Amino acid sequence: MESNDTAHRILTTRSEGHGGRLTVKLSMTARSGEQTLKERYNVLKYDLGMGYAMPEGLRSLIPKNVPPYVDQGENYVERVMRALFYFKQCSLIGPSGTGKTHIVYLVAKIAGIPLWEINCGLQTSVYDLFGRFVGLGKENWVDGQIVSWCRYGGILYLDEANMMKQDVATKMNPILDTRGHMVLNEKDNEIIPRHPYGYVIISMNPYAAEFAGTKPLNAAFRRRMSVWVDFDYLSVGTKVSENEVKLIAERTRLPLAIAEKMTRVAAEMRKRYKNGDIPYAPSVGDLVNWGTLVADGLSPRAAAEETIITLTSDDAEVQGTVRRIVSMVLGTEDEVGEKVETS
Repeated sequence: MESNDTAHRILTTRSEGHGGRLTVKLSMTARSGEQTLKERYNVLKYDLGMGYAMPEGLRSLIPKNVPPYVDQGENYVERVMRALFYFKQCSLIGPSGTGKTHIVYLVAKIAGIPLWEINCGLQTSVYDLFGRFVGLGKENWVDGQIVSWCRYGGILYLDEANMMKQDVATKMNPILDTRGHMVLNEKDNEIIPRHPYGYVIISMNPYAAEFAGTKPLNAAFRRRMSVWVDFDYLSVGTKVSENEVKLIAERTRLPLAIAEKMTRVAAEMRKRYKNGDIPYAPSVGDLVNWGTLVADGLSPRAAAEETIITLTSDDAEVQGTVRRIVSMVLGTEDEVGEKVETS
């Protein structure tokens, strides 16, 4: 007899829009790992995938090996899953490096549903996203990503949404409102109902000059986003998160004292970034890169030159500003080096 972890039943369902039949597996019980994640993030009652019939060909779209998300009581995972559970769509807004995409991947993993990711900043045409005829003959239609999501469900993730082309946003509007369908004008005006397990998450940086290519989100599209979740850095200015310090230390295997100094450098840079003084603020991943070089034997100051200093800008004046922040926080080279060696 199968265990609860692997029990499935096979069923046959009609694929919407095709008229054919598609064999899928429907999980009877959540795997123990998924159950643990749901309990950890307090989302047991927001089950986005219960009853979802998973097409076998889409299992590869479920994210794997997603690291846990550390926050300071903001409960981002719970808030996003609650928004999707009740409203089917939501928006994430915040500066680069605050974990918006990380949260989307984690939500898809916890829910056990496919993730369809589209970067709206790329020069992607309507035909790529919605579909086109390939070769000769009307039978050679190929669905684009958005059409595939609409047919089969999962999470449609529109990254950099305020860089989206207007024709794409306009074509999305009927899917996101009470009509709940799309019309494929390019394919004999086929009407495709939105899959009952079709969720939408958009994310974007705040509209500002430093984010080249951004523009205010179309008002009609904006109104269709039911919930807005603001993201921010764990450590900013004088606020230094112990959780971020521990995370850096764990991922780089550096002493906590060094990880704390690195986090303080990042906190100061983030404050100045928010004030408009520098064009970039380091993410947790940037600090891990810095720490990885330190763990390999470089001094923290030398490793900073190869990571966060040159990463921030090509401008020598901006690099000088970051260099001064690093020196101010780290202290003398001897002090920092001694802490690394004697840990």
